[in-house]
Amino acid sequence: MPLYDFRCETCGLFEQSRSIQQASDPMFCPTCQSAAKRLISAVGVLKTPTKLSKRIEQSAEPRIVQRTTQHNHSTHQHNHHRGRPWTVGH
Repeated sequence: MPLYDFRCETCGLFEQSRSIQQASDPMFCPTCQSAAKRLISAVGVLKTPTKLSKRIEQSAEPRIVQRTTQHNHSTHQHNHHRGRPWTVGH
């Protein structure tokens, strides 16, 4: 059921679940029982990229990757910022 926002002049804002058929029916404040005005709010709709939504649906776990060769830090020079001009070299 949709959730609608209402404002009571005395008590303030509150939310109420109602069927679509009841959407335009008068609503009374659950605290003071005075007539409340329905508020119109913007709908929050997001478009999720297809690959991301598939990953979420499958609850994909990260893969663990094993190196096939030994990596010796003392003999190799690293240029971590190559191809990434926004990265500061360390």
